[in-house]
Amino acid sequence: MKKHFITGLVILLPLVITLAVVIFLVNFLTEPFMGAASLLLSKLQIVNEGFFFLSPEQLLKYGSKIVILALLFLLTVGLGILTRLFLTNVLLRLGDKILHRIPIINTVYKTTQDIIKTLFVTDKKSFKQVVMVPFPRADVYALGLIARESPSVCSQEIGEELISVFVPTTPNPTTGFLLMFKRKDLVMVDMKPEAALKYIISCGVILPEGNTPAGSL
Repeated sequence: MKKHFITGLVILLPLVITLAVVIFLVNFLTEPFMGAASLLLSKLQIVNEGFFFLSPEQLLKYGSKIVILALLFLLTVGLGILTRLFLTNVLLRLGDKILHRIPIINTVYKTTQDIIKTLFVTDKKSFKQVVMVPFPRADVYALGLIARESPSVCSQEIGEELISVFVPTTPNPTTGFLLMFKRKDLVMVDMKPEAALKYIISCGVILPEGNTPAGSL
């Protein structure tokens, strides 16, 4: 019975988590516009009756979400096209300058902008190399991803080059520790970042492809 339950849990849990994430994202994207979309559909009288087990109110709610998502998709694609055609560069630069001058907002905006550029725009090798690092003590190792070189002021204080490494936590890799190590303390691992994250998320259950346990525990 225990084995059957664990097997079912392994199959069901990823589906439930995926569904929960999708529902959260849909609600997050559509909630600010629900009032306007519902009002518009009500005035157009598109939804007057229920459908199967759904009431008119439920149909109006779900229909509004679908309309909002479709419009957001089209808006995103349109903005991408305009940006690639360089038609909005002037406005984007002006808006960027304005946001950079507003106290508090400029800090959040610039930090977010730098992170996104580092991860998706630039050709830097941030978070591309998997390493083993001595953490939380010298004789214990954890998997991490090299971010980049540490701030020069930190390296100067030590008198040796330091490397910033992000060590994700298990089973939620979106949180973790930003640690600085001497280059000689890093053990380079021939593993893709995606495989390392799967290993971390699964709490060590899912091994990277091509890797087999050294022996039975």
